[in-house]
Amino acid sequence: MGEVAATIKIMPVGVETDLDELKEKLVAVLPEGAEYGTHKIEPIAFGLKAIIMVVLVGDIEGGTESVEQAFAEVEGVESITVTEVGRPV
Repeated sequence: MGEVAATIKIMPVGVETDLDELKEKLVAVLPEGAEYGTHKIEPIAFGLKAIIMVVLVGDIEGGTESVEQAFAEVEGVESITVTEVGRPV
């Protein structure tokens, strides 16, 4: 079994959300078998910013589902979108 790098776009509930705090909460809830890679903050519109996070997961069936479910339960998260999945560089 190998690893894949999943790029995930996390939208906060609003512009007032502390993205550094939200990122820490997201890293804290990563399920077993998933590992934080990196992140960046991306401006969206009207002051709203998203967290673009790379998470390493096993290349098994449903690889990002447990990460998506864990992230969806974090207070302050509006939506989660997996934008890319590939081999880590």
